[in-house]
Amino acid sequence: MPRTRTNQRPSRAVRRPARSAPARGPVAPAPPLDPRSAERLIAIAMGRGADFAEVYAERTERTGVSLEEGRIRSAQYGVDRGVGIRAISGAKVGYAWSDDLDPEALERAAQTAAHIAAAPREVTPPRVRRVPLPTHYRVLEPLASSAVDRKVELVLRGDRAARRYDPRVQQVFGSYADQTRTICVGNSAGHWAQDVQDLCRLHFQVVAAGKGGERRTGFYGGGGRVDLRYFESFTPEAAAQEAARQAVATLGAVDAPAGPQTVILAPGWSGILLHEAIGHGLEADFIRKGTSLFTGKVGQKVASELVTVIDDGTVANARGSLNVDDEGIPAERKVLIEGGVLRGYMSDRLNAQLLGGRSTGSGRRESFRHPPMPRMTNTFLAPGDETPEEILASVKRGLYCAHFGGGQVDISNGNFVFEVAEAYLIEDGKLGRPVKNATLIGVGPEVLRHVSRVGCDPTPDPGIGTCGKDGQMVQVGVGLPTVRIDELTVGGTSLGGRA
Repeated sequence: MPRTRTNQRPSRAVRRPARSAPARGPVAPAPPLDPRSAERLIAIAMGRGADFAEVYAERTERTGVSLEEGRIRSAQYGVDRGVGIRAISGAKVGYAWSDDLDPEALERAAQTAAHIAAAPREVTPPRVRRVPLPTHYRVLEPLASSAVDRKVELVLRGDRAARRYDPRVQQVFGSYADQTRTICVGNSAGHWAQDVQDLCRLHFQVVAAGKGGERRTGFYGGGGRVDLRYFESFTPEAAAQEAARQAVATLGAVDAPAGPQTVILAPGWSGILLHEAIGHGLEADFIRKGTSLFTGKVGQKVASELVTVIDDGTVANARGSLNVDDEGIPAERKVLIEGGVLRGYMSDRLNAQLLGGRSTGSGRRESFRHPPMPRMTNTFLAPGDETPEEILASVKRGLYCAHFGGGQVDISNGNFVFEVAEAYLIEDGKLGRPVKNATLIGVGPEVLRHVSRVGCDPTPDPGIGTCGKDGQMVQVGVGLPTVRIDELTVGGTSLGGRA
C-alpha cells in the first residue's frame, strides 16, 4: 500500500570536503542547458510518436555542516548536475536521466525515453520560448557564494547557547544545510522556464538528563528560501534554546493517557498532522488511481464547516514555495477544502491530463534523477475566530500537543500515526503535567469532521519540513492555528478520559 512519511530531521545531502565557493554577486547563475539543446533533445524524445516530451536540467551546489559534542564533525561542499528527459504517450511514461552532459550521452537518454513511451505517429519538432515567472523569493547573496566559515559559526553559536540554557543539558547536535539550485525546463508545448532556488535550514537537537537516568530530547530549527541574513533575526541562539527548553520541560513527564479524548494542537509545526492525514490524500496521482479516500468527492462535505485547507506555493520566502514547479508551471494558491467542502486536488501535468483537468503547479521532483509527481508546497489550515485561551479553557480534560516529531499515513485507508514530542495534560482548562510516549492515531477524513474549534492565531512552521513520497524527498511548509479536535485517539500507556 502507498505510504508517505514526513519528518523534521536534517538529511545529509553533500559529499565533498568543504571549501569556500568562489565569490559572486547576486547575478543569477547560467542555466545548465540552453534552449536550442533542449529543443534537439525534445525532438529526439518525441521521435517515436510521444504525445508530449520534456527536458529538465539542474545544477545544485550544496553545503552541509554538522556539530556534535561541541565540535564540528563535518563541513562539506558538493555540486550535482544532470538532465532528466521524459516522454509521455497516453498513460505510458518513459523517463531517463544523465549526469554526463556530453551531447551524445544526453541524446542516448532522450532515445531511451522515446523507446519506453513509443507510439506510432508523426510529430513536429518543437520550438521553445521563455515564459514569464512570478518572484516569490530572491536572495541578495546566493547561499553558494557565502563563506563556509559563516555557516560553521551558526552551529557553534547555537551549541554554546544550548549548553548555557540549563545544567541538565547533556548533548547538543547541530546542523546547517543549504543549496543553490538552478533549473531549466523545456517541453514540446513550447514552454521554457528558468529559476534559481536558494534554500537553507539550521537545526538543533538537544538531550537533557534528569533524575534516575531519565533523558528527554528536544528539536528545533528553521530557514527557508533566504540568505544568511535571515539568521540575524531567527538567531541560532534562539533556535538552540528552544530545543533545550523542550528537552528540559518534558523531564519528569508522566505516561500519556490512552484512548479517545479531546486534543488541542498548538499553532505552527502541528500542521504536520494536516499535511500527512489530509494533504497526501488530495494529491492527484492517488485520486486518479482511486487509492485515496477523497476520490470522487469534489463538491461533497468532507470535514467540519470550520475547516478550510489551503496549499500555497506562493508564500514569500517559505520553504515549500516555488516560482515555478519542476514542470515549468508557476506555483499557485489552491483552496482544497472550503468550509468543510472538497473543492479540488493538487495536480501535475500528467495526472491533470488523464483526469481531464489542468496542472495546479504541483509537479515536483527530488532531482533530475526522478520524474515529477503531484506534491504539496506549503499546506495550512485557515484561521477561525477564537482565541487560543478560549479554546484551552473549553476543555475540562484532554491533551495539549505542543510539538510533533514525525508521522506517516496510509493513503489507501487514511490511517495515520504521529509521534508527539512535547505534550501536556489539560486539567480544568489549564495546562498540567508534561506527558511522554504519546502518539495520535486516526483516519484523516474522520478527524476533519471532529474539528470543533479553530483559533485566530495562524502560524507557519519555522521552515523545517521535508516530505518523503515514493522514495523522493522534497521540502515543504506547514501551518496551523490553535485547533481543538474531539474524540481523537491517543496512544499511550495509561487509561485516559474524555472531555
